[in-house]
Amino acid sequence: MLTKNRISQIKSLSTKKGRVELGEFIAEGQKMLEEMINSDFEIAEVYYILQVQETIDAICKGVNAIKISTNDMSRISQLKTPSPVLVVVKIPQTHEVLECSDELVLALDSIQDPGNMGTIIRIADWYGIKKIYCSHNSVDIYSSKVVQATMGAISRVKIYYVDLVEFLSKTKMPVYGTFLEGENIYAKKLSASGVIVMGNEGSGISKEVERYVNQKIFIPPYPADVLTSESLNVAVATAICVSEFRRVEYSSK
Repeated sequence: MLTKNRISQIKSLSTKKGRVELGEFIAEGQKMLEEMINSDFEIAEVYYILQVQETIDAICKGVNAIKISTNDMSRISQLKTPSPVLVVVKIPQTHEVLECSDELVLALDSIQDPGNMGTIIRIADWYGIKKIYCSHNSVDIYSSKVVQATMGAISRVKIYYVDLVEFLSKTKMPVYGTFLEGENIYAKKLSASGVIVMGNEGSGISKEVERYVNQKIFIPPYPADVLTSESLNVAVATAICVSEFRRVEYSSK
């Protein structure tokens, strides 16, 4: 049974304060349910409506699954069109930040848009990047919009919130970042391992972080001498950069 108090608690998970206080976040939809079940995340409850009971019975063996009305689902869902399945997931205890070495990782400097953050996590998952280091002022990865945008990738990529300046000052790997004055990414020799820094949607990489970028790169428009868009969306730029690093790695084998 879904009580009024539990409804209130689940609705509070739409805010970072609520998520921190309860130590939970929301994932919605059957695909997200399957991803969460097959991950290291601990599931608190699964809520579902009658129409998907057969599917839930097959998936949720040993999981606390609760059938609710469509009206109650509308009350707890954070989607405009509620999914027939909503999963309440435990936020993992803060774990020790794992240092990176001899691998390709991402560092996100003040990413604010939930859709961008979720898409970047999904890109990292696709290209085999296992760690993302975020500045403390980046958007919360357990925001429902971020979680949904990852399409399950959040269960496979480790995300750490760190002091980026301190983190970058200690790394022994090359630190790449995109700048207008950077070298053409398609002509530059790229390493198989390193840190790729992606900056804020409006202001780019901060001056404090820029000090530790020792490999400045640039994604050129085509043709280079025509008027074009002022910049690329940060998630799109991330995909281009990571793809080029992986292309170079593939071609060297």
